[in-house]
Amino acid sequence: MAQTVIGLFENDSDAQMAAQRLQEIGIGRDQVDISRGTGSESGVSSGSGDGENGITRFFKNLFGDSDDNADRYSRVGNSGTSIVTVHAQSSDQAERASEILDDCGAIDVDEKDVEYSSRQGYAPGSMDTDSDERGTTIPRIKEDLEVGKREVESGGVRLRSRIVERPVEESIRLRQEHVNVEREPVNRPLTNADRTAFQDRDIELTERSEVPVVNKEARVVEEVTISKDVTERNETIRDTVRNTEVDIERLDEDETRRQDRGSL
Repeated sequence: MAQTVIGLFENDSDAQMAAQRLQEIGIGRDQVDISRGTGSESGVSSGSGDGENGITRFFKNLFGDSDDNADRYSRVGNSGTSIVTVHAQSSDQAERASEILDDCGAIDVDEKDVEYSSRQGYAPGSMDTDSDERGTTIPRIKEDLEVGKREVESGGVRLRSRIVERPVEESIRLRQEHVNVEREPVNRPLTNADRTAFQDRDIELTERSEVPVVNKEARVVEEVTISKDVTERNETIRDTVRNTEVDIERLDEDETRRQDRGSL
């Protein structure tokens, strides 16, 4: 849906820079209009329709004749500012255009209207007042600071156990037997012992050797326990709150006449 975004700039260079930035994000030159206010008091609209110029008619067509925004924007627009009007094709494009206008130095219309209107001697249309012929009421507003608390995650500890293998080695001394057979030639007379051995015989001698035997024993060497403690702390919250202060200043009769003549 098409939307219109307006930015008012005190300097022409800021308005031109904003138009260039808008083109860089894809907003066509045909979607951006740059105009200049009259810069004179005669161009300021008071809402009565007298002395309307192109700027005043533009804002009345945009906001409506009875909308206070039309009067406020007309007063500021006619004070000599450069007006950048963006005809956005979507709400997303309008939001991006608004951010660029603010970044490039678009003025705050409400603040500028208060400043300009105070110099001209009439109350700005943006002031929220309840008035009639007998007087004006200004509400005093006061902000109070309310501090609460909520619980959020601030960290933690995760334990993960895993099996890790590592090579180990141990030295052990092993014994091994060897059977040796030796033959030695002899030449001697046969003895009685030799006659006893002179028969079929089987002699067997077994070799023995030691081999390593491996056994593993698992033992608990450490216990890791996870728990948490709860502590409390005091924290001082510092912020600012606003309230409306009303300054009362009495005017003498001569000064009141001068203000009346200046507002004509």
